[in-house]
Amino acid sequence: MVDYYFIGTIYEGIIILILIPLVGLSLTNHIKVRNKLSLLLLLILLSYGGSIIFSWVSKVLNAFSNIDYVINENVPDPNTPQSWILLRITDFRISYVFILVAIFISYLFRRKIFEKEIKRGNKYIIQGFTIFNLIFSFFIYQKGNLLFDILTFFFVFVFMTIVYVPFLLNAIKAYKSTDHPGFRKSFFFLSIMSLSYMSVLLCLLVDRVYIFLGHFGFTIFYFLSWVFVIIGIISTYYGYLKLDIK
Repeated sequence: MVDYYFIGTIYEGIIILILIPLVGLSLTNHIKVRNKLSLLLLLILLSYGGSIIFSWVSKVLNAFSNIDYVINENVPDPNTPQSWILLRITDFRISYVFILVAIFISYLFRRKIFEKEIKRGNKYIIQGFTIFNLIFSFFIYQKGNLLFDILTFFFVFVFMTIVYVPFLLNAIKAYKSTDHPGFRKSFFFLSIMSLSYMSVLLCLLVDRVYIFLGHFGFTIFYFLSWVFVIIGIISTYYGYLKLDIK
């Protein structure tokens, strides 16, 4: 029988190795320029990196640990502090918290680039939806309840759409309105970034629906999701480079 968790461990390990130098470049850039935009860029990359790392840890636990309630769906949750955190790691909830943080920072990143005035109503909606998703991800959980998992994925996907669709539209509009080759290149990459990050959640949501319908998981959509993360991170970095915003 194919050990999909072992394959996932190798695959996500490769993704992490690709991510490390990109985070290193972002850190070096922030140390050099020390402005708010460079800090937001670094935090976005670190947050998406955290989501991948905890996803990788979940594969390691399933592939190599001997913790019965982790590796066997039929063993009930012992409801200990250790099981609380381990089950949320293996069921992707901690990874989703990091993705939520990345989405919220992306909202700040977008506002820094495109919005000179803070729209108070939008600000409260974003903050409220962030808090709602964090609470849902951490506390609305029951081992083996795939409906809660799908709802978690769906709510985070909606949140990501709320943030990245305006980001995409702003980037396209800015791309069309400038003749500066450097800025056009940046706005092009920011458009790719927005599409890529939305594709991450869409792929993971589809993969989860397959599981809900009886599939084991690890569909092509799972593998595509982390490819989109890398594309999104690279696009974020190169989209930032030519933006001279202090």
